[in-house]
Amino acid sequence: MYFFLANLSLTDTGLVSTTVPKMLINIWIQNQVISYAECLSQLYFFILFGLLEVFLLAVMAYDRYVAICHPLHYTMIMSPGLCVLLASASWIMSGLSSLLYTLLMNSLSFCAEHEIPHFFCDIMPLLRLSCTDTFINELLIFSIGGLTALVCALCLIVSYAYVFSTIWKIPSTQGKKKALSTCSSHLSVVSLYFGTSDSVYFSSLSTP
Repeated sequence: MYFFLANLSLTDTGLVSTTVPKMLINIWIQNQVISYAECLSQLYFFILFGLLEVFLLAVMAYDRYVAICHPLHYTMIMSPGLCVLLASASWIMSGLSSLLYTLLMNSLSFCAEHEIPHFFCDIMPLLRLSCTDTFINELLIFSIGGLTALVCALCLIVSYAYVFSTIWKIPSTQGKKKALSTCSSHLSVVSLYFGTSDSVYFSSLSTP
């Protein structure tokens, strides 16, 4: 559990460090210019850490499932080797997906209007500035993003379905509270992350 928390902390730090420092510098010096290379770099790392957080939250849901539903076998199932494998797979899949998005963005041509209507170089505002056909980019965004969201959502839902089923069967109230306390922080993070992400990106899709 602590191994995944360390990875999640690193991911959150990276996600904030990708956008906030540049934004604060721009506010401080009253200059909102960003180079093309900086913009693509910011896009790459933002997508990398954003996807990585989704994968890690799904992996941590499975970790909570094993801890509550199979507590006696936890150390055997969640071995150090499996933890490293799950974390490494999350990093690799996030890195490859982010690289693909960035390379496809780099292949587009942009119009004379280079003002990004956003706080940083996010994928949807950049696509709106393109003069060329963005069908392939949008297709991959929704296919890869949709598949990632579906798989991770299923992992979260199935894991917590078993978790709550097991907690319901615990006879003592104290035991139920103790089991719920191990999941409450993770559920709070999941709700905040997916809730804010959905509100931002679904509202941006409805904006012409």
